[in-house]
Amino acid sequence: MTRILDEIEACIPALRRYARALTRDVSLADDLVQDCLERALRKQTLWRPTASVRSWLFSILLNIRRDDLRRERRAPAPLPVDTLAAEPATGEAQSARLAAIEVSAAIAMLPPDQREALLLVVLEDFSYGEAAATLGIPLGTLMSRIGRAREQLREATERTPPARPTQPARLRTVK
Repeated sequence: MTRILDEIEACIPALRRYARALTRDVSLADDLVQDCLERALRKQTLWRPTASVRSWLFSILLNIRRDDLRRERRAPAPLPVDTLAAEPATGEAQSARLAAIEVSAAIAMLPPDQREALLLVVLEDFSYGEAAATLGIPLGTLMSRIGRAREQLREATERTPPARPTQPARLRTVK
């Protein structure tokens, strides 16, 4: 009993990170993790000792998130007005931040099944097998979703390379 509680506690930072990446909202992510932990503790007798606690927790979190999304489609939540940052970023930090925002927005535009698969493998460092088991899908399906997600991210964040000079470079003559 204590072993499972220790394993659950060790997974909390990863659950928070994954929930924040899925929701893009800190308070919503914290609520999601809290719901996940509450359900895991309430239903810990359903956990099989042969299975990974980590995968089990991520499955619970994903199921709660999917339920919430279904509920939101029926009655969308109001958008907060105060979403602007207090101080604008400047210089190089601004361009790096804009690139991060662009990638984050591109990830948010992915279909949920592709986003969930990509984030488990890339952000949470799950193996393909572990991620497939967590999502309850075959390994080939997982790999296909990740491949499609990466391709969509490439297309969404692709920048045109800077133009090359049109004048030919000067050749040095060897004497």
